[in-house]
Formats: sequence, structure tokens, C-alpha cells
Amino acid sequence: MIVHPGASGSGSRVQGIRLRRLRLHGEDRAYDVDFRQPDDSPRPLSVIAGAFSTGKTTILEFIDYCLGAADHPQHPEIMPKVRAATLEAELSGSPYLIERAVGQPSAYAYVCAGRLDEPGAAPPERRPVRPAGHPDSLSRLLLSHCKLEGVQLRGTLASEEADTDPLSFRDLMWLCFLPNERLDDKNLLFESVPMKHLKLRQVVDVVFDVHDDHSVELGRRIRAIEADLATARGAYQVAEQVVDEQRLGGRSELEAVHRNAKTELSDCALTMAALDADARAGTTFAVELRERHHAAAGEARRAAARLRDRETQLQRMTSLRATYAEDVSKLTMLAEADRLFEPMRVGVCPSCLTPRTGAESRCGACRFDLGGHPADVDGAGTLDVGAELRSAKARLEELTEYLAHLERDLPRLRMAAERAQEAEARAAAEVDAVTAHAVTPYLGQRDAIARRREEASAAMQRALGGLRLVHSLERRAAGIKRQETLLSSLREELAGIGGQSSRTDRSAVIRRVGSRYRQILEAWRYPKIADAFLADDLTPHMRDLPYTAASSGGRTLIALAWQLALFEIAWETRSSHPGFLLLDSPQKNLGQTGDGTADLADSAIVDRIYRHIEEWLAGRGSGAQIVIADNAPPPAAAAGIIVRFSRHPDRFPYGLIDDETA
Repeated sequence: MIVHPGASGSGSRVQGIRLRRLRLHGEDRAYDVDFRQPDDSPRPLSVIAGAFSTGKTTILEFIDYCLGAADHPQHPEIMPKVRAATLEAELSGSPYLIERAVGQPSAYAYVCAGRLDEPGAAPPERRPVRPAGHPDSLSRLLLSHCKLEGVQLRGTLASEEADTDPLSFRDLMWLCFLPNERLDDKNLLFESVPMKHLKLRQVVDVVFDVHDDHSVELGRRIRAIEADLATARGAYQVAEQVVDEQRLGGRSELEAVHRNAKTELSDCALTMAALDADARAGTTFAVELRERHHAAAGEARRAAARLRDRETQLQRMTSLRATYAEDVSKLTMLAEADRLFEPMRVGVCPSCLTPRTGAESRCGACRFDLGGHPADVDGAGTLDVGAELRSAKARLEELTEYLAHLERDLPRLRMAAERAQEAEARAAAEVDAVTAHAVTPYLGQRDAIARRREEASAAMQRALGGLRLVHSLERRAAGIKRQETLLSSLREELAGIGGQSSRTDRSAVIRRVGSRYRQILEAWRYPKIADAFLADDLTPHMRDLPYTAASSGGRTLIALAWQLALFEIAWETRSSHPGFLLLDSPQKNLGQTGDGTADLADSAIVDRIYRHIEEWLAGRGSGAQIVIADNAPPPAAAAGIIVRFSRHPDRFPYGLIDDETA
């Protein structure tokens, strides 16, 4: 048997996993479910109540997702609102945060020591969800806190030489989570999937330490942990040497530096704000001068803009005037061309080469058109460009006059701009002269505060870097300590076994669990109970028939009793169970919603279910934890209800996503 510290009923036992809080992170807010008591310890019984489709089962599924499930709920109200899920849980009594992304199911979980909303949380470690046997996997971390790290499961029970696979925490969740679909199903022990059915039997044997090759398995685990421990010690020595070389100081010293730096930064911010207020108050006497400077600066900008506009316009008009002057020159040359050059005349038909006679417009031989050319007719066809020339000269004169006006106006604008700039400079000098004696001391003080702020910021960054290194070293030391504790426990267990069969007999465990299974059903007054027992393969029987022969309501009660019996006996015998149990919809097919069987349609059965759970948790189950999602828990369970969803827009909370009421 694996021995855990503390007596089963003392409440001091801290081995295993306890749920504290679940937080779904949205874009601008969070959705929390709290499993803590007023004294900050985990509640023994937490009941999530409310109408259907309000998120009760979703809470259990998100807990399962944070503990390594492959997928998370993807309801329409979840996907647009939630980007990540964080489970705050106690691992062997210490609070840890396990976070996974929501949307595309994450292949990694981010784990760090600390609590939600706790400042100064340690940087998270990224742990792969799969494969379970990875040295840094989430499964291996969780199993180490249940003292099941390194356990191997065989592919068949028929041969000790069969191939083995590492135990996964997902396998262990079969004993920690009874979902709705398994309650009244005829596949409670995964009978339709032989490999899962075989693995479930081995998981139960491992939890109760009654598997057939227990001593061989212990020896193998001891050797594996010894090798891991040697590697971890070597890595710790290297990390410790690096930290020592940095001469960072201890955790308390670094935390003090960090606190002092934060205080200094806060003081600098307050001092700077007060200094700015004093500076503004101390220079209010110069308001009139500032207004005069502002007006002078505006006038200087406007004068500069006017000057810039005139200069740009002059530059563009000068270019246009040159274009018109060139056009006048060309037209003048064209008008004088007739006087300077002999006009060209057509003397031969260009089509048939017949000499032209007279001034005919067509060839006498081929009738080719010889006209259309102004030079063909003496004096009559001369090109007339006088109109265009006169128009170009008129536009040129207008541009010349306008340019002369711009050039005459330009010196005045330059002078006005210069006077405006001088006036603005004088106004600025007056403001500086009047306020210099009041502002100069503030500038010196601001520089001093800025230097303090930079020094404090640098100190805080050094302290944070040192704290990260120290935390990494402490994390390695804690891992070594945990492995040493587990190794010591396994060696003690192996020594206790020796060569004798002192280990608890598997059949005795099955008889004890079967006896508890019958006692639970009797306490619930299961009708016509007879021959209730567990077979060697853990199959629950009733009336000498397997549970599959019972009605749907009967299968619900049998599944609950079977799961609770395993959980209760595992806890009472200090076995390697994580110590928590999730139950979804325990009233399924019971009461008026059942199959109509009169003996089972009794609301008193529901009261007895809750009464049994509460009495066990208050007695032999002290320190264990059970979370139930139930539509309508009985009044007797009111003390355990942590939230009740209304599914009514006018009554808060509507559901888990309380602002999604459509």
C-alpha cells in the first residue's frame, strides 16, 4: 500500500488534488466558479444547481479540460466569449494554476505555483498534454502528486511479458469523473471497448496497489525514479552554480528590492504629478503674455503663408509668360514667311506626272485633285496668322502687367512676414523672461525625478529577473524533494512486501468495495435489493444479474453506488486516488423523470443520496472533495450549493456565461 501522511479522518491529509476555483477568461471580463469555504480551504461538497442548458455540466467539463482532456465545451455562448480556462487547484496541499487556451483545443497547459488574483505569481511552465509519458507532461505532474508517477499498464493481463504503456492521468479520471452519459448507460465499465475495459481494471488495481506484478512494478519504478533523480540533481547543481555566479541574493532580499522599487516608482509618479500641478499654478500670471505670443505666432504663420503664395504664383506666371512669348515669336515668323521665301507651286501632277497648265484645280489627264494647297494660287491662298498673333500678343501683355504687379507687391509681403516673425520672437522672449524664474526650478526637479524613476525601474527589472531564476531553482528543488519522498515511500513499500504476500489481496479489496456498494444501495433503500455484489472484473450485480439488466433508473443508482464505493474505499484505505470526485446529473431517470418504475419514482431516494454523501464527507471521508452538477438538488443540500443558475434574464446569474441571455 502507498501510505499518505495524515489519518483518513483527521483532515490533515494533503496528498492528491483538490479543486479551489475555475476561471474562464473573456476579452474584457472573467467568469468564476468558487469551490472554497470561507476559510479559503476547498469545500468538501460543492453543488452546482440550476435549470438545464445553463452551464452546469460545462463547469465539470472545463475542470476535466484543465486536467488534460483532449477537448473543451464548444457551445455557442462559450466560443465567442472565452479565450482561456484556468483551474486553481491544490497539488499535495500547495496552490497551483493550470491554464489552457480555448478555441482550438490546446496541446499545452501552462502551470505555475500560486493563486488566482495573487500578485507576483511565478512564471508558468509549458507542459505538453500528450504524450502522457513525456517527462514534462501535465499527466506526469498530476500523477506525481498522487504517487503514481512512472506506473506502466500492460496491454493484456494474460502475460507478464506483454507490452506496457505509461499510466495517464486521463485513465485515472475514470475514477474521478462520472459524466451524465455513463450514468444509465450499459457501458459503465467500457465493455464495448475491450482495451479501455482492460485498462480500467488495471487502473483500479494500481490505485489499490493490488496488481499482480506489484513488486516487479515497484522495482522498475524505483530504478526509473533513481535515474530521474540523479539527472534532476545534476541539473539543479548547474542551475545553482549559475544563480550563485550572478550574485543576486536570496529570495527575501530580491523581494525587498522589488517592493522598494515599486514603492519608489509610485512615489515618483505622485511627485511628478504634484510638481506639474505646482508648475501650472506658479505660471498662471503669464496667461496674458502667452495669449499675446499665441496671437503673434498665428499672424506670423499667416504672413508667411501669404508670402509663400505670392512667390509660388510669380514662379508659375513667369513660366507661362515665357510660353506665350515663344508663341508670339513663332507666329511672327510664320506671318513674314511669304515675304522671305518663294511660295511653292505644283507644276506636275503627282499622280500621272502630266505638266500642269494654268491654275486648274484638277489634272487634265487623270483628274487628280491639285487644289487644297494655299500656295497653289498666286496671292489668294496665303496663310493668314494675324488674328492668332494679335491674340497671343494681348495675352502676353496681360501676363507681363500681372507679373509686374506681383513683383511690386512681393517686397511688401516679405517685409510684413519679417515684422510678424520679429513680433512673434519678441512675444516668446517676453514669456520666457517672465516665466524663467518660475519654471527653471521645476525643470531641475523633473530631471531629478526622471533619474530616480529610471534607477527604480532598472532595479525592479533586475529583481524580477533574479526572482525568476530563484523560483526556477526552488522549483527544481521542490521536484527533487518530491521525487525523494516518492522514492523513500516506494522503497518502504517494497521492503514491506519482501518475499511474502503481505500485500492486500485483490479479492479482499473487491469484496470490501462490493460490500460498500451494497451498503450504499441499502442506505438509499434500493427496491427489492438482493445479491448485490461486484464481480472479479468489477462489474456491479443486482439480484444476481449484471447491472445491464436493470431499468434506466436502476442503472443510474447502481452507477452512482459503484463510483462512490470505489471512491470511498480508496480514500479510507489511503490508496492512490486523487481525492476528488465529479458527479453529473445524479437524478437522471429518477423521480418523475424516470421510466415510471414506482419503486424508483421516489424523491426520497434523492434526499438519501445527498444525505449519504454529506455524512460520509463529515466522517470517514473528511478531507475528500465531491462536486455535483444537479438540476434541482433537494432542500437538504442547500448548504452545499455554491451557485444556482436561473435561466431567467431577470434573475442573476442567468448561467455560467451570465451576460449571454439571448
